[in-house]
Amino acid sequence: MSDDCLFCRIARGELPAHRVHEDDEILAFLDLHPIRPGHCLIIPKRHYPWFEDLPEDLATRITSWAQRLARQMKTIYAVERVALFYTGIHVAHAHAHVVPMHHVHDVSSQAYLQDGIGSFSAPPQLPAEEGARIAQVLAPAFAGQDAAP
Repeated sequence: MSDDCLFCRIARGELPAHRVHEDDEILAFLDLHPIRPGHCLIIPKRHYPWFEDLPEDLATRITSWAQRLARQMKTIYAVERVALFYTGIHVAHAHAHVVPMHHVHDVSSQAYLQDGIGSFSAPPQLPAEEGARIAQVLAPAFAGQDAAP
């Protein structure tokens, strides 16, 4: 882990996060500035700067857990699609975004582009109470976590 990496600090428990799932290798938690409710990040606990640096088995593990989470999101949010994407724009620590899609263009992240395509606008911060509630509702996706996804 990196001493100054934001996501390494979250993985070590030095910074708070609304944790949805945690095991020896990965951590799933709510995005602090979500595109929409339910927006989760899944990170490896070990520091890998970019998704292409992930060992194949770890990338597969993240994707498998994201599929479980997506099925839970479809039930909770009554959506047909859930997006899975890696960006790494603001934190150089591989992280997958899992986002319920209410519209086919939802993953264009219009919430991030309110000030124009050349800048970044952080969506409003998730209130702590809402984050705790959402994390509790999403956590059943990881029931039976001791078994491989």
